[in-house]
Amino acid sequence: MPQNPETSPSKLPVLQVAGATTALVLLTAMNFVNFIDRYILPGVQELVKKEFALSDERVGALTFWFFVTYMCAAPLTGWLGDRFPRKPLIVLSALLMSGMNLFTATVHSYFALNLRHAALGIAEASFSIYAPAMLADYFEPDQRNKVLTIFYTAIPVGAAVGYALGGALGGRFGWRVPFSVSAAPGILVALLILFVMKEPKRGATDSRRAGVKKAATETVFGLVKNPQYLFATFGMAMVVFSLGGISAWVPSFLQRVGGYSSSAAGLIVGAITVLGGLGGTAVGGWLAQRWLRTNKRALYLISAWSALLTVPPAVACFFGPRWAIVPGLAAALFFIFLGNGPLNAAIVNSVSGTIRATAIAFELFMIHALGDAPSPRLIGFVSDRSTLSTGLGVTLVTMVVAAGLLFLGAKTVPANENAPPERGLSA
Repeated sequence: MPQNPETSPSKLPVLQVAGATTALVLLTAMNFVNFIDRYILPGVQELVKKEFALSDERVGALTFWFFVTYMCAAPLTGWLGDRFPRKPLIVLSALLMSGMNLFTATVHSYFALNLRHAALGIAEASFSIYAPAMLADYFEPDQRNKVLTIFYTAIPVGAAVGYALGGALGGRFGWRVPFSVSAAPGILVALLILFVMKEPKRGATDSRRAGVKKAATETVFGLVKNPQYLFATFGMAMVVFSLGGISAWVPSFLQRVGGYSSSAAGLIVGAITVLGGLGGTAVGGWLAQRWLRTNKRALYLISAWSALLTVPPAVACFFGPRWAIVPGLAAALFFIFLGNGPLNAAIVNSVSGTIRATAIAFELFMIHALGDAPSPRLIGFVSDRSTLSTGLGVTLVTMVVAAGLLFLGAKTVPANENAPPERGLSA
């Protein structure tokens, strides 16, 4: 039903605000654990390669099969998220993540390792769809950039811990141990979500985006007619291609080209990721929040410039002198993460709560199908036939493509929206 357009976040009931803060804390904590799990593998993959006598392409295939199941699960989990309470689905996906990490201790074949990664993909796809959809139901559209920036700080911080945990524990106790260690926090956070977090009303805080017709924001088939959603999704896919490929191979790059040990490479990448990634995410979210006051295209423009500015330091890292590897990597990660929160907020804001889980599911399918599912394997394929530097150089092309798509996406958003947004789109 239509709501009072004068309602503001400060006038929301106290209980709803308290519930929103609790949800943000717990879901961000779970996202942190999620990305620890995902980035342990790059920290130990040289050890995995040695034990199973794998080529670079077959090592990259582990990430490929993870994302195959991730993508295949997304349509079903998105459908479930738009029709059933999401809190129990989040708890189940979190427990499945932890269970797969414990299962890693029993893995002693390449087939079983692929199976383990495939099952983990189903769990992560579920959580990655439900969590941002729930947060969008807790917070007003003008708050979502800030909220999702906080939520997605878990990517660089969790990735950093995953790299460091994999490198440090894997080098000393074997590559299986860090996976098992990461299981306990996931179980703890899952139980906290189960007993503490509340389920918000679906679509409770929605506003219609100016310049997008109602049918394009509230129906699944309307997504293909929603330019704001499409440009953000395909721009994100190109960014994810680059980020996924770099993340998967940079520890190996530091070991082979930089001359670092496995543990040192994991710690270096971890430190750079947490500092550059966290700093970039925070600065990008802050800039977008300020720019949004005068220009509603800010979410797209920040993301476009983020992609473009990543290229020069990445060139220095992959093709420059040895001394430029670490500072080039740090600068590249800082710039690539500038668009982290804004671009996710643009996607969430472009659709109604009635189809948001399905829209996020389709977005995740596309960004992984075109992004980090093929990129690690493609980089490994190029590396086997030339050098790892050349393989990583492929990611520079997709960053330029991403920038172009996001600049075009910005043109689909009115620069200024003087009229108050239409409220009450969702039941």
